[in-house]
Amino acid sequence: MNFSDELLFFFSALGAFNGFILGLYFLLFAKPKHISNRFLGVLILMISIRVGKSVIFYFNPDLASIYLQLGLSACFFIGPFLYFYVVSVYAPQSRAQSLWKYHLMALVPIILAIGILFPFESNVKLWRPYIIQFIYLVWLSYIIASAFIMRNTIKKLSAKNQSLESIEIWLLTILFGNLLIVAFYATTSFTFYLAGALAFSFLFYLLALYLFFAKKKQSVLFHDTRKYADKKIDEAEANSLAASLNELIVEQQLYKNPNLKLPDLADKLNVLPHKLSQFLNDNLSKNFTAFINEFRITEAKELIKSNNTIKLEAVGYDCGFNSKSTFYSAFKKITGTTPAKFKESLS
Repeated sequence: MNFSDELLFFFSALGAFNGFILGLYFLLFAKPKHISNRFLGVLILMISIRVGKSVIFYFNPDLASIYLQLGLSACFFIGPFLYFYVVSVYAPQSRAQSLWKYHLMALVPIILAIGILFPFESNVKLWRPYIIQFIYLVWLSYIIASAFIMRNTIKKLSAKNQSLESIEIWLLTILFGNLLIVAFYATTSFTFYLAGALAFSFLFYLLALYLFFAKKKQSVLFHDTRKYADKKIDEAEANSLAASLNELIVEQQLYKNPNLKLPDLADKLNVLPHKLSQFLNDNLSKNFTAFINEFRITEAKELIKSNNTIKLEAVGYDCGFNSKSTFYSAFKKITGTTPAKFKESLS
């Protein structure tokens, strides 16, 4: 292998290797443990396996057929996990997100049946080009479906008076990066075979660079509080979220935790923080602190009613306030009176 080949191997393999590590990170370790991170992790892993296969095969044409089939089979799932990653970010409460299991129940038997009935080793002419083109067609179909979900963000690219948020830039880069990679792989007969692998390496480091600068600017990439796409959460989704939210807070008495934060509550609801923040601000017209304090004050009023001898300061701490002053201030703001006067009115 000469020096130019070594450089080519290095740059084409680098993205696949680092992508594999990053995919495992999002799949197993990334916080919050939201399903969107799981989808992103599997998406990156599938691309890394497909790209890794291409790199190894290019420099080792005698690679066993089973590895070629494995790489192409992984390619079959890139599109679906791209789509469900986009859905999980844009509409985490939608019915579409819950359908991912059914997609896999349909897709896994298809690729297994093809692999078992028509193994690559003895059906090369069937795989090339028919099965491979079918796999790319499935990938492209899911890219188009993802673009449809992101249509309002895509429209912003040509709008002069609308700017893109960090999460939108991130998702657009992933979407168009997938489109570029599948285009290279689908046209290898008249393009460079490793073009897809090099495109992935470029995409990987472009995203890593953007993530670095986003953090430097204190941009919260995966918990952006922007108002998404259509600005308002639709009524059905809002009602569902409201019911789940109230049930969770009341049953687990989460408001009694003085250190409760919006991301913690969002994680328990299995929604992204930006969605919960949007719901509270747009649909309930209140911030997180005001929302939680209402539950605390309701609990405080019940405690005062049920125990006339309890100290008011103790009531505040029992209900989740971390100081006497914040309890008194919140009580007055919500009820229009002080805890002491409320207690006196019960006599």
